[in-house]
Amino acid sequence: MELRGRTAIVTGAGGGLGRSHALALARAGAKIVVNDLSAASAERVALEIGALGGEAFVSTASVTEEGQVSTMVDSAMSAWGRVDVLVNNAGILIDRSFAKMDLASFRRVMDVHLMGAVICSKAVWEIMRQQHYGRIVMTTSSSGLYGNFGQANYGAAKMALVGLMQTLALEGEKYEIRVNCLAPTAATQMTSDVLSQEALRHLAPELVSPGLLALVGDDAPTRAILCAGGGHYARANVTLTKGVYVGGEADTADRVIALWDAIGDRSEEIVPSYGFMQAERELTNAGSYPAIIKNERVAAGQN
Repeated sequence: MELRGRTAIVTGAGGGLGRSHALALARAGAKIVVNDLSAASAERVALEIGALGGEAFVSTASVTEEGQVSTMVDSAMSAWGRVDVLVNNAGILIDRSFAKMDLASFRRVMDVHLMGAVICSKAVWEIMRQQHYGRIVMTTSSSGLYGNFGQANYGAAKMALVGLMQTLALEGEKYEIRVNCLAPTAATQMTSDVLSQEALRHLAPELVSPGLLALVGDDAPTRAILCAGGGHYARANVTLTKGVYVGGEADTADRVIALWDAIGDRSEEIVPSYGFMQAERELTNAGSYPAIIKNERVAAGQN
């Protein structure tokens, strides 16, 4: 993997996965903005990068503060003239069952994970469009993809990032902006109270970061969800079954229940190329596609 001449911003890079990602990117030749709320932690990582012969500077911008993020990106542009890679890694955990969770805790996790990624991605988006090159990675989680007890806030934020990735990848395609998700399992401060010591020994962050590199190079995919942990890699997909045309008669609800297994039959499921594929297929089955679509740009995935 060769990233010489590229500039990368890694949020939450003061430790754990962010530190591992920043070092891996630096070893591949990228210049690194080491972002973390802890200046001391970020400085240590920047010094590690320097010891490798790389270039880095520290930013203590909060990903939830638009002005601070804008300043961070401006500093990267002033120093190196471009931003090629954004790794949205910053995050927090506030785990409780939904019954015991207050709304402030829910909002806080959504704000850091989802809005933090939105704010950082928005700050680099026009730069990447203008230079016709960009790689953005969202950090999702199995908690969002499949659910985990006590993580309603975290899971909601992490699945929302998948939806953000899907749309940004479509909108960025003609500008050579590729957007992907990484779903890591790693021994970090965020998982130290969740996993056993035995499990943590097999889940070093360094065993995830090679997957991150695969998502940001010149030959990177786009719209991929890569699951990584312990040296194992897999891909997750949001799929759509072939389904059954039931119609809209008075007994449709009863028929949906009766046909539930057939509706959920996964033998011919697909991974839709864009969201409107669902509507296209529904209209086709209803015998009215191609129908007159008022907004042809939306139907074609253009804007």
